[in-house]
Amino acid sequence: MNATVAAAPTLPQRLPGLALAAGLALLAVWLGRLAPLLGGPVIGIVLGLAVRNAAAPGAAFAPGIQFAGKQVLQWSIVALGFGLSLGQVAKTGFDSLAVTLVTVTAAFFAAWGLGRLLGVRDKLKLLIGVGTAICGGSAIAAVTPIVKPDEHDTAFAISTIFLFNLAAVLLFPLLGHVLHLSDLGFGLWAGTAINDTSSVVAAGYSYSKQAGDYATIVKLTRATLIIPVCLALAVAVAVRAKKQGAGDFSLWRIFPWFILWFLVASALRTAGLVPAALLPVLHAAAEFLIVMALTAIGLSADLRRMATTGARPILLGLGVWAAVALSSLAVQRLIGQL
Repeated sequence: MNATVAAAPTLPQRLPGLALAAGLALLAVWLGRLAPLLGGPVIGIVLGLAVRNAAAPGAAFAPGIQFAGKQVLQWSIVALGFGLSLGQVAKTGFDSLAVTLVTVTAAFFAAWGLGRLLGVRDKLKLLIGVGTAICGGSAIAAVTPIVKPDEHDTAFAISTIFLFNLAAVLLFPLLGHVLHLSDLGFGLWAGTAINDTSSVVAAGYSYSKQAGDYATIVKLTRATLIIPVCLALAVAVAVRAKKQGAGDFSLWRIFPWFILWFLVASALRTAGLVPAALLPVLHAAAEFLIVMALTAIGLSADLRRMATTGARPILLGLGVWAAVALSSLAVQRLIGQL
């Protein structure tokens, strides 16, 4: 066995890749404000993909891009915690919990069953399922450090999720009026069946202000489910590693500690220990970090390799999205919340 262990890259070695990811992220955030329907995260990953496949960055950029796609990704999740008041979410969350749990369960079962039928790779199947079930790109970002998928799988999953987010923003308000949904009924449907926060907000407020307010809080409640999902995945990864004979594998080492810090950030916000004047700054930091991380993932992804995956992940995304949307309406009708 080679006793030499490669040293971790130094900050100067990471700077070129970090600077490239940060520069593209700044551009993505600006473009995202001009085109809120797309949003900075999606534009960031598209810019990263475009640069990577038009003129692949040299080896000098690799350490920083890798760092941004992993460590910065985790920091972005922690920063998101400052924007989530656990008390506020709990108030509305209790009323939406039944619908949320059913839709999340439907998403995972649909991803598992349809993914097997279509022959989609396990990790890509998991990413599409988690992203559709919980909170789109943020959920995919949260589970990526645990399941360690290929960069092109992450990029493909986020692109698939975005496609159906866009469809939901355009179709949900129209369908809501056709179905004669109440403001609260539509808000609950949008908050549980559309995965990306920006798309939930866009669809909710295009229906009515009350629907938008309710949909946003329901969506925040749904986002908190990423915590138990990450913990469950960490345990599952540890158990699988043990079965495969990785005797030195430790749950302690792969435990998603950034989720713990996410909880700490949320608790500080809930306890009122974060100055109100600081909240917009923290929100902007969270937005920028997640855009930077997703941009780095785009910079690492090979479109030619993604193309070999074919249409099956798109069909999987469509099936999971349909399962979530229909199960949400079914539960609401059953419990009389439409």
